[in-house]
Amino acid sequence: MDAQDLARWTRFALKGGIGRCTAIVDCIAQEMGEDLMFLKDDEITVLMQLPEAGFYLGHCEGVVGRFSGKDVRFHGKL
Repeated sequence: MDAQDLARWTRFALKGGIGRCTAIVDCIAQEMGEDLMFLKDDEITVLMQLPEAGFYLGHCEGVVGRFSGKDVRFHGKL
């Protein structure tokens, strides 16, 4: 992801994205630069649902990346 895309997604995250979720497990990024890394109880801003079933683009601790919906608890409907 280039700097311009990162800045755009970060601005969207600061506005609340499309929803929020809380991590229910620790998640280590498998693909650096693509996957989102987070720890249990971290708050994640959901940016979009990805075409790949069960995966989302999210923002956590200033980082944007892909994560699995099975690793989080969503706050309401997206």
